[in-house]
Order: sequence, then structure tokens, then C-alpha cells
Amino acid sequence: MALLACALCLLAGFALLALQAARQWRARQRVTRRLQGRLGRDERLGDWLHWLGSSPLGLRLQRLDSETQTLLDRLGWRRTRQRALFAAVQLGLPLLATGAALLLVHGLPGERSARWGVMVLCALGAGYLLPKRLLAAAAARRQRTISAEVGLLIPLLRILFETGLAVEQALRVLAHEGRTLVPHISAELRLVLQRVDSGLALGPELEKAARLLAVDEFVDTCVILQQLLVQGSGSMKSLQALKDLLDDRRLTGLQERVSKMSAKMSAVMMVFLFPALLIVLAGPGFSALARALGS
Repeated sequence: MALLACALCLLAGFALLALQAARQWRARQRVTRRLQGRLGRDERLGDWLHWLGSSPLGLRLQRLDSETQTLLDRLGWRRTRQRALFAAVQLGLPLLATGAALLLVHGLPGERSARWGVMVLCALGAGYLLPKRLLAAAAARRQRTISAEVGLLIPLLRILFETGLAVEQALRVLAHEGRTLVPHISAELRLVLQRVDSGLALGPELEKAARLLAVDEFVDTCVILQQLLVQGSGSMKSLQALKDLLDDRRLTGLQERVSKMSAKMSAVMMVFLFPALLIVLAGPGFSALARALGS
């Protein structure tokens, strides 16, 4: 057994070394292809999707659907390539779903294939709506993450302000040093500061970023930061009040989740524990009654 364990450990170590060497070789090959102007399959696929999303039909789809643009802004996909990729997926997935439905209808018997039109229309609608629903779910999840990050952002801001930094300097520190603590807010702050470096004002850009994200906690924080830009250090108490409000709100949410979980656990107990308890307690009586009736 000891020799077998040693052999397995050596095999696992060799596999890890081989995997690491393969990753390094693949990275070198990709760098070489990029330097020589040759694209791999992933790059060619990405370029093809970008071309499809940048086509006149894809651009028209992006202009018509304003809700999708809002969801992309909330998700952080504000670059032209990212929007073109989503438009390509939204255009290509209905075609793939329609083709799959046609193949499925072709394999069905004649009686069932008579309703091929309904199946094709359902596949087309599902293929068009599915990317948007997934986008809405991802945007909502990012909003919840940003809302949770605001509770950590406010103490960091207060610490930076107490060290004597101005608002813009504190935001720059958070944008570059807070990638591990508040990654989503740090990414948004980097975009805001890039526009500020190009000559725009900080206050309106913070307001614009808060309006795009549509997270109440981040909106309140941006309003306080705008007050700090105008009034100086007079709004530090507002940050502390907002932090207390967020803590109370989070505590209330946790209490609601605990109360709902207790109700769900009660239902689970009634479904799974009550039958077993009934068998243990009433089983001997029922068995004795059955024996008496049988005799």
C-alpha cells in the first residue's frame, strides 16, 4: 500500500508538471502567433463574432433594444467589441435553435412533424429571449455584488479621507489598490477616472456611473462624494450615517432570511420527519391492532 501511495503521488506530481509545461508552451505559442500576425481558432472565432455583431443588422439590433444596452452598462460591457459580441450571440443563437428544431422535426414521424411551424417559432423565440434573460440575471447578480461591496467601500473611504487625501486622490487609490477588496467598484472607478483624465469633471461622471449601475447604495455614496467635492470635509458624518444605515439594512435582510429559512425548515421537518416519527410512535399500536383483528 505504501508503494502504491508513493507511485500515485509521483504520478500526480508528474501530471501537474506536465500540465504547467503545456500551459507555458501554449502561452508562448499564442504570443508567437500574435507577433507574426497569425490568429488561432479562438481569435478567428472572436473576430467572426465581432464582424457579425458589427454588421448593419447587428448595429440596428443594438440601436432598437434600449433595455439590452442598459443591462450591458450594468454588467460593465461598455466597449464596442463586447456589445458586438453580445449582438452576434443574440443574432446567431436563434438561427442555431431554428436549425436544431428543423433537424428534430425532420427526425419525427409524419404525424408529429405536422406541427413543425409551432416548434420552429418556439425555438426562434427561445433562442432570441434566452441571451437577454441570461444578461438580465448576470446584471442583477453584479448589482447585488456591488451593493455588498459598498459596505466595505465606505470604511476605506473614511480611512483615506482621515489620512488627508482629497476625493479624487482617494478614488484613485481605491481604483488601483482595491482590486482585490472591491473589484467591481474598482473597475467602475477606473472608467470614471479615465474620463476625468480626458478633461471631464469628476462630479458629473460619478453621477453618470451611479445612474448607469442603478444600485441604491452606490448612488447614495456618489451623492455624498459629490457633497465632499463641494463642501470639503463637512460630509464625513454623512458617510458614517450611510454606513450605519447600510448595516441596519443588512441586519434586517439577514433577519428576514433567517425567518424565511426557519419556515422552510419547518416545512421540510413536517414532510420528512413527521412520517418517521409517526411510524415510530404509532407503529406498535397499529401492529398490535392488526394482530388482534387478524386473530
